[in-house]
Amino acid sequence: MRRHNDSSSFEARPQKPRKPRKPKPRNERGQQASGKSARHRRRLSSARLWRRCKRAVRRFFTSFISPLGWTVVVIGIVCAAGFPLVRWHELLAIAAVALMMILCAIVLSLGNTGFKASIAVSRRRVTVGDDVHVTVDIDNPGRTPTTTARGDLPLGEAHERFGIPMLAPGQSKQTDIEFTTVSRAVLTVGPLNIRKGDPFGLVRHEKALAERITVYIHPNIARLNTLNAGVARDLEGQPSGQIVDDDLDFYGLREYEPGDDVRNVHWLSSAKTGTLMIRQYEATRRTDTSMTLDVNPQDYVSQEEFEMAVSVHASLGVQCLKQDRPLQTHAGSAHDTPKFPMGFLDDCSAITPRTDDNPNLVESTLRHSPDSSFYFFTVGSLKQLDHIKRMVLALPKSATCLVLQTSPGDVRAIKHFTDFTLATVGSLDDLPLIMEVLA
Repeated sequence: MRRHNDSSSFEARPQKPRKPRKPKPRNERGQQASGKSARHRRRLSSARLWRRCKRAVRRFFTSFISPLGWTVVVIGIVCAAGFPLVRWHELLAIAAVALMMILCAIVLSLGNTGFKASIAVSRRRVTVGDDVHVTVDIDNPGRTPTTTARGDLPLGEAHERFGIPMLAPGQSKQTDIEFTTVSRAVLTVGPLNIRKGDPFGLVRHEKALAERITVYIHPNIARLNTLNAGVARDLEGQPSGQIVDDDLDFYGLREYEPGDDVRNVHWLSSAKTGTLMIRQYEATRRTDTSMTLDVNPQDYVSQEEFEMAVSVHASLGVQCLKQDRPLQTHAGSAHDTPKFPMGFLDDCSAITPRTDDNPNLVESTLRHSPDSSFYFFTVGSLKQLDHIKRMVLALPKSATCLVLQTSPGDVRAIKHFTDFTLATVGSLDDLPLIMEVLA
């Protein structure tokens, strides 16, 4: 066949014009997505609102209704359910009265309690017998007036209750509370509890405001003079301020006096001055101190005697810390190495009697401070002397041991034994005199 090379046969055919597409709005998908997200948000908000309602109802029935209120509710339900069975109109009357009481209690417990409160104390560290001032400031930070309420401020185991009047927006009320400390303790002040409820005590609305403040009530202590007891002429000792003729820490020179040891003559200075000069030293003592308090109430006649033992323990510890003596304290299961007198007194405020305390005080003491040079033991009057003698046999022979036995009303006395010294403390005022003799 013959092919025709006609160029017209290769020309492009004219295309039919396309119908213009109707442009879709650009935000159609966005509108669909936004519609879905809006519905999702509505469902989430509805679910959240439902959860909040259930939580509020559950909180109301578990927190706001008191046990007495639940008793009234149960009695009302039982009487209302029993009326159709027995047809006793008395049951219907009881159910109606219970319902009215609950409704009235709910209405009376309503009101704005959006208070803001703060607590301040005059001093956080006091001594037994001191006065403590507590200031409670209550403000209304909102834009609507608050309702009347009751304030309950815990003071340790006691409670101080006072009324809170209606406060206008921005108005505040200050309440001052003053009390005298009567015993050693770690006292917790606050938080302030705001209570709103009905007079019957069926429904209550309560919330805690302000932070809890800790007040330390320290025991009474006796002021002591410088304690110089310890291991004398020790390389690791500290200068005691006492000038002696024979020790390790050179202090100065003095003129010869009859009876002085010739070995202490400083010949070079004697040759220069033409007079015999004697060396003087400052006494050094290693005074690593361990103090143990017997906290077993069976060793004390009364609570007053136990408090006196704590005061004796605290007085010795404060004096040791004032002299920068290394100190380790033991009271029952509490073992500490205090550095400052105030922190040590805070620990003394928390000491409590323990019937499970180890009667062998030396055993627990040596477990925590075996290398001390001076051991103090404060025990009660019911601690037997034979038990004390057996107890101190385990102490190192190079250490000094002093046992202070409290016995209120007795005459102070000091007895020296082979391994220890026993001092009877009749009152806290006897302690400076006893330590003056022993130190």
